[in-house]
Order: sequence, then C-alpha cells, then structure tokens
Amino acid sequence: MLKNNYYIAISCLILSTANMVAQTLSLDAVLTNIKTNNPQLKMYDADIQSMDAAAKGAKSWMAPQVETGFFMTPYNTKMWKASDMDPGMGSYMVGVTQMIPNARKLKSDFNYMNAMSSVEKENKNYTINQLKALAKTNYYQWLVLNKKIKIADDNLLLLDYMIKSMEIRYQYNMDKLPTYYKAKSQYGVLQSMIVMLQNDISQKRIMLNTLMARDKNTLFEIDETYKLNDFDAIKADTTSLSQNRSDVKAIEKTMVLNQLKIETEKAKLLPEFGVKYDNMFAFGEQPKQFSLMGMITIPMPWSTKMNKANINSFKIKNEGLNWQKQMILNEAAGMISGMNTELINLKKQYDIAEKNIIPALKRNYDTAILAWQNNTGDLFVVLDAWEALNMAQIDVLDKLQNILNTQVEIEKQLEIK
Repeated sequence: MLKNNYYIAISCLILSTANMVAQTLSLDAVLTNIKTNNPQLKMYDADIQSMDAAAKGAKSWMAPQVETGFFMTPYNTKMWKASDMDPGMGSYMVGVTQMIPNARKLKSDFNYMNAMSSVEKENKNYTINQLKALAKTNYYQWLVLNKKIKIADDNLLLLDYMIKSMEIRYQYNMDKLPTYYKAKSQYGVLQSMIVMLQNDISQKRIMLNTLMARDKNTLFEIDETYKLNDFDAIKADTTSLSQNRSDVKAIEKTMVLNQLKIETEKAKLLPEFGVKYDNMFAFGEQPKQFSLMGMITIPMPWSTKMNKANINSFKIKNEGLNWQKQMILNEAAGMISGMNTELINLKKQYDIAEKNIIPALKRNYDTAILAWQNNTGDLFVVLDAWEALNMAQIDVLDKLQNILNTQVEIEKQLEIK
C-alpha cells in the first residue's frame, strides 16, 4: 500500500511539473497580466482614486466660528447687579460667524480638483505604453533566442554525425586528424553558445515575470508566432500623433489644468460675504440684546498682487508646455519616418537572405558533404560550407530581431492600442 502511494505521489509530481513546463503564454496574455497586476500601474490607480476622492469636498464651506465671553462688562463685579439706582451693567455674549464663499469660486475650485486626475490617467496610459514596449522587446528577443537554439541543436546533430563518421574513416586513413579536432572544437563552441542562449532566455523570463508581478522563477514558455507589420499606410503627422500619444495628451490636460487654476485665481479676486450674529445675556435688569451684521471682503490692489502674479505665471507655464508638446510631436514624427525607412530596408535584406543567400549556402553545404561522403571532397570544405551556412542562419535571425525591435519602437512612438 505504501509502495502504491509512493508511486502515485511521484506520478502526481511529474504531472504537475509537466503542466508547469507546458504553460504557454501568448504576447496578448503577457500584456494583459502586466496591465492588470503591475504595481506601478496600481500606484497610478491609487493616485487617481485619491484625487477623485479629494474633489468631492471641493464645494465645502469654511467652518463657522463660534465666539463666547463677556461683552462690555465692568471690572467691578458689584456693578453687574441691579440696584435701586442702576439696572446693572455688562453681559455675557455668545456669537457665531459664517463666511459664505462666492459661488463662482466654489465652482472653479471644483472644476480644478475634478480635473486633476485627468493628467494622472494619461500618465498611466503613457506608462502602460512603455511597459508594453519593454514586454514586447523581451518577448520577441526570447522568440529569436528559441530559433537560434533550434539551429544550434540541429548543427550539433550535423557535427556529431561528422565526428562519428571521421572516427570511423580515420581508422582506414580516410580523414585527417586536424579536421577531426576542428569539428570537435566547433561542437564545443556550439554547446557553449547554447548555454549562453539559455541563460539569455532565463533573463527574459525573469524580466517578463517581473513586469507581470509574478514569482520571478515561474516557468512558462512563449507562443512563437509573430507578425511583421507594415506602417506605410499609417499617418505619422503631428495631428494624428497628438490624438494617440498619452504623453502629449498629458501635456494638454496639464494646460487645461493650468487654465482652470487661472480661473480659481480670478475667482479669488471676487468679494466674499459673511454673517455675524451675537446674542448678549445681560446682567442685572438690562434687556437682552443681539447683534446681526453682514460682512464682505473687498479685494484691494495690495491684497491681489499674489493672485495676479499666479495668473501670469500659469499663462507662461502653458506657453512652455505648448512648445514642449510641439517638440515631442516634431521629434516623434521624425523618428517614425526614419525608423519606417530602416524597417523597409531591413525587410528587404531579410527577404534576400531567406530567399537567396540561405538556400544557396544550403545547396553548397549539401554538395560539399555529398562529395565528402563519396570520397571525392575534403572535410575542410564541408566544415567551411557548414560554418558559412551557420553564420548566415544566425545573421538572418539577427536581422529578424532588428525588424521586430524596430517594429516595437514604431508601435511605441505611434502608441498603437
């Protein structure tokens, strides 16, 4: 019974491990996890909620001021009481003062505070775009690394076949020893390269797990499908960019926010009203008295200097922000144009390598190894042909990597959703 339980436990462990290894995440799944779980984005959510919560109190009034104490009361306490000749003097006062804010000021304060989170929302979208680009770059690099490992594994099989064949042929003096050692060294180089590539993949997995806010050692594989996009039909003018880019929208929202701040400063130049009510409890036989007064704040030149200076300051800030916006749009349009030209040339080079260079080198290798197998060729020629083919295969994957990197950078600049 114990033995059966032992085998069941081992089987479950193997199955669970296989499931862990077999987990495959598509690029869309990775991006969705980042958008949902990344702590940097949750920080933005908390800030946005905090600002929206603060805006709910923007229309509150000042707290009433309560006053109490003696009013026109003589120091001589004997005079407080009524007598035959005097009804008494002094009183005890309870008063309350309430300032009534200007309705326009309340509205301008509310509009300003209610719009504050709009900038953070665009900053969050900008960060999402940056994180998506970083995730795509690491994902595509992992994809290309997998392809390089597959080529290296295939080449290991080829070299292993050559080495074993040379060991047999050497016994009959059909091959030279230097050629054998050259093949052995190439085999070791490939093994070392595979270890390096696997280490790079581990780094990409850790980076993606970090972006998804998961355990850094969580094992998963990636979907190796990819698409090469064409950006010729996409407009990269400043108008379309300003409609898509979150950093530009954040600047525009900041300019709106500054304009709302100007309105709040202008509202502070308006008068405010207040009401003051006092009730006096008279000592002796004096009648009860009250006081009811209205108050108004009158903005004067010496009291409005700061408000006017702030208004001028925000206007200048908006001028600077407008120039910053133009700078970003101009640079982005130039970068996209340059990268799109580079992408077109990279695709042409990639197609030439795929359709012409690789097939030609493959035929050259097949011809050389066939001649060697028939004892009409030299293994040095075979190794040179294999080396040229291997380098060309790695080079075409490097071109693919450059294409995907450029594609990600263009998508980041365009901020394609």
